[in-house]
Amino acid sequence: MSPTNAPPAARTLSILTRRYGAGEPLSCEPLDRGLLNRGYRLSTTRGSYFLKHHLDGDPQTVLPLAARHRATEALAARGLPVVAPLADRAGRTVASLDGRSYALHPWVDGHHRDGGELSVPQSHRLGDLLGRVHAQLEHVIGADRDVDALPGTISAGAFAPARTGAAGSASTAGAAPGTALGTALGTASAAWPADRGRARRPADGPVPAPRAPHGPAPSSCRAGAAGQRLLPSSPVAATETARTEDTLCLIDQLLARIRRTSRRSCFDELAEHRLRERRRMLYDHGHRRPDRARIPASGWVHGDFHPLNLIYRSASPVEPLAIIDWDRLGVRPRAEEAVRAAVIFFLRADGGLDLPKVRAYARAYRQSTGAGADELDAATRRVWWERLNDFWMLRWHYELRDHRADPQFAASSALVVWWTRHAVAVRDAFSD
Repeated sequence: MSPTNAPPAARTLSILTRRYGAGEPLSCEPLDRGLLNRGYRLSTTRGSYFLKHHLDGDPQTVLPLAARHRATEALAARGLPVVAPLADRAGRTVASLDGRSYALHPWVDGHHRDGGELSVPQSHRLGDLLGRVHAQLEHVIGADRDVDALPGTISAGAFAPARTGAAGSASTAGAAPGTALGTALGTASAAWPADRGRARRPADGPVPAPRAPHGPAPSSCRAGAAGQRLLPSSPVAATETARTEDTLCLIDQLLARIRRTSRRSCFDELAEHRLRERRRMLYDHGHRRPDRARIPASGWVHGDFHPLNLIYRSASPVEPLAIIDWDRLGVRPRAEEAVRAAVIFFLRADGGLDLPKVRAYARAYRQSTGAGADELDAATRRVWWERLNDFWMLRWHYELRDHRADPQFAASSALVVWWTRHAVAVRDAFSD
């Protein structure tokens, strides 16, 4: 057991269990599934609990912990599979001890399931579940006056989703500037990813930086590209997409690190292959950077919806028991979370997507939210671009020497190649 993952001291455990009326602590076992916070299975004289130590180091955390807890309590009251934290006699769900924040949750017996373990009907219900979460979050957070009073918090009412009207145009009534799809979707070309406008790439030699339509290539990486905090599943800000020039610079930096490796492994060989491949793809497809005018409607989202944050029943019927880890609850493009979750759930080992399950999932999501096909189409393009420019697993491996994400790299890095080749089929699966 690493020192950083050691359970809290016995004194801390005793204070916590007494505070929440959870009996006397018997054992506390670290859980190794989480990447951002620390979790433990705490056994006491009254049963088992999930103890979470919140590290408060994620820049994507928007709401204070107590506000996130109130949101989960309200979602549970509305019938969604959310397990709210325990409250002490004063109604507080956050315990601050020695400068550290803890929360105690009931233990949920179940297990995680990826998309390969779900049937097509179960995939449909998964899409419906996420859609209901998005719809209900607007109500429960909009009703939380304490959240509205937070500095910098945008009222949920400002994020009315765009609705498709006649002739494919999208109404932006009630939407905040920069959050709705706008009428540009009605005239967007359906030919993507056609070769129209693609620059020719030299057959040999280094790949030059493309003449991007988004500004000249910088002489060095921007600070945000190479120096930002490394976190998984980190979407770019809602109004911005990754810049090709910064990604090419990052690729060069990662390749240099691999070249300095004295004893190369199979992982190093695959990483170098994917980096060189991605550099060629960026040159070929850099002109397809999504337009800032085509951003799906924003609203409150879970922020990190994937198989490790959803617990299913172990026995039949196979249904979700609990959506967990609400640390990234915030305002982002809703349809992008739906697409991002789908490509994690339904990613096959060969790097492709299980499109029949994606189609069932996406149809249910659109039905439960009222999102239009054009909204999902725009989200699909933006998440594809995000994936094309994303190297957080390699940065963890080479910059942080953290190898926990290594087993995911082979399939994840193959996905964007497969996705680019099957872009029309992927778009149709999300938008049919």
